[in-house]
Formats: sequence, structure tokens, C-alpha cells
Amino acid sequence: MADLDDDVWMLCSACRKPIRFGSVHFVCSVSTCNRDRTRLVFCSVSCWDSHVATLRHRDAWAVEARAPSRGEAAREAREEPAARPQASAPRPPAPVARPPAPAAAPAPVVRPSVTAHAGGPALSNQYDHDDVLVVVSKVKKYIRDRSGMNTSDAVAEALGAHVRKVCDDAIRNAGRDGRKTVLDRDVPPTFPR
Repeated sequence: MADLDDDVWMLCSACRKPIRFGSVHFVCSVSTCNRDRTRLVFCSVSCWDSHVATLRHRDAWAVEARAPSRGEAAREAREEPAARPQASAPRPPAPVARPPAPAAAPAPVVRPSVTAHAGGPALSNQYDHDDVLVVVSKVKKYIRDRSGMNTSDAVAEALGAHVRKVCDDAIRNAGRDGRKTVLDRDVPPTFPR
């Protein structure tokens, strides 16, 4: 077991998995996440994505990096005190605050099958597709204000089907980028006029 611990450079700031010397990892493009005192590193893009969701960066991306070799890390540790004479020893990265574990975790909910879509994440088939996804009164008001026309109740169902398709496309786009958060750039562009 000691051999395994000797090969660990740092732990992932999100999931605490070991990041080995010389291995590929990810850092945040936001400079405040890369300072010596903070130094956040992530084992995967999904771990980085959970960090972005927590800190709500406006414009950030995961930057692929390579951990130093064991020799490079030792050299950096020797040079760091010389660069900062007031420090007595190199500081380890700040631990990421984790919420306390619940006293009794509820049993996980077992979901039936999911439908996988080509090139994207699996979408749950547990959604009730009869739900109206638009505010019908606002749609009717918009159409009346723009044209003076009335609106059939069936328009809400047609718009709901369109919104579901756009949302599913956005989910697939986010999944292709390895994110768990759907962003505005994942939403397909509107139809040309």
C-alpha cells in the first residue's frame, strides 16, 4: 500500500481520487482557482464541472494539464521556500469543503431503464410528456399583442413538444462536452426567418 501512496501527486479537489505523478488532470481557467493557496486540480472534466456549478464562474473552461514527475515536484518543493522567504514550508493545497454526511442516508431510488441517444447522455424515460411546458396565458397574450389574433389551446401542446425537443438537443450537446450543466450555448439556434 505504501507504493501506491508514494505515486500520488495530489488528490482531486472534488472527488478526492488520487492524481498520480505525470498523469493528465484538469485545472480551472479562472486564475483565482490556480493560486498557490487555492490550487484546485481535478481528475476529470465532470469533477471540474461540479466545481464550476458550485462557484458559478461566468466564463470558465477546463484546461488539460500534466502533473509533474516525482523529480520535478521535489525540485519545486525545494525552490518554493527560496521564492517566498517568509514561508517556512510549502503549503499544501487548501482542502475543498465537503458537506457533512447525513446521519442515515435514504435508500437510493432505482429508476427503470433509460433511453440512450446517439452521441449524448442517456435521457430518462420517466418524464410525463403530457405536461405543458409553456405558460399558455403568456403565449396567447404575446400572439394577441403582436397580431391581434386568437390562439387555439392546441398550440400549447405543439409548443411543448418543440420545447422538449430543444431541451433534449441541449442535454445531448452538454453531454458531448462532458458537462453535467446545460448552458445557453447548448441550446440549438432558432429557426431562420
